[in-house]
Amino acid sequence: MSLIVLGIVLLIVGFAASSVSPSFQRFSLFFKLGGALVIVGGILVKSIIQIDGGVVGVKKLFGQIQEDVVTEGLNFVNPLMDITRFDVKTQNYTMSGANDEGARSSDDAIRVLSADGLEVIIDLTVLYSVIPNQAPRLLREVGIDYRNVIVRPVTRTAIRDNAVYYNAVDLFSTKRDEFQNRIFNNIKKDFEKRGLSLEQLLVRNITLPASVKATIESKINAEQEAQKMQFVLQKEQQEAERKRVEAQGIADYQKIINSTLTDRQLQYETIKAMQELVKSPNSKIIFMGGKGAGASVLVGDK
Repeated sequence: MSLIVLGIVLLIVGFAASSVSPSFQRFSLFFKLGGALVIVGGILVKSIIQIDGGVVGVKKLFGQIQEDVVTEGLNFVNPLMDITRFDVKTQNYTMSGANDEGARSSDDAIRVLSADGLEVIIDLTVLYSVIPNQAPRLLREVGIDYRNVIVRPVTRTAIRDNAVYYNAVDLFSTKRDEFQNRIFNNIKKDFEKRGLSLEQLLVRNITLPASVKATIESKINAEQEAQKMQFVLQKEQQEAERKRVEAQGIADYQKIINSTLTDRQLQYETIKAMQELVKSPNSKIIFMGGKGAGASVLVGDK
């Protein structure tokens, strides 16, 4: 637009110069020609626009938004039109309690009340994108600051409205996926009404009150102690069973020995043992047999 204005100024100067003095008439032609060329160049510049990949352009003529969008590449448009560009790639908006981690530098975590009246702090990331053919409606109804007008308030409201159906401990453990899916469906509907597409909702962290965390830790420790005691009891039972089997084996062995040994066999085994002792080089006296004169005596050879 600035080139067109400059060309008009040059044309005015050219026409004015020819009427002021005859000596300036020879310069007026150059001003007129230069002004015309600048105007043509300005029109061409305004008529040809480049749209980058992942971006669409919304056309606006004298404040009226056109329904068709300008897609990526080189496009010829009315030079009097203004083009507002919208990024249609995946964008993210993070609300976190950690400084400089989310979209805002301060604490931006979502604080909600659970069904049991406890305050739960939630860190969340929203992945979304602008629906390309809905960009004109988004510009008309919301504007270009849709992150703060739609994404942030709709998300925070949906989380607060749905957290009241769950206990704090359930949000932290068993019902976390269910809670995430529930708020995803609610937010997705609201986004689509405004020309946005919700791609994914990430519940990054759920922080419970300190008292609840202490209770959970105590419960976990108690469960671990119970599991440990159960293991010890099982081990003791296995050891008792092992000793019972061992004692039963010894008893069975002794029973078998007692039922099969005879006096003659014992006498034979004794004689064999004495013979081994006699072969020893040490001096020895061995008494065998019963009491009285009938007892036999073996004397070593030293």
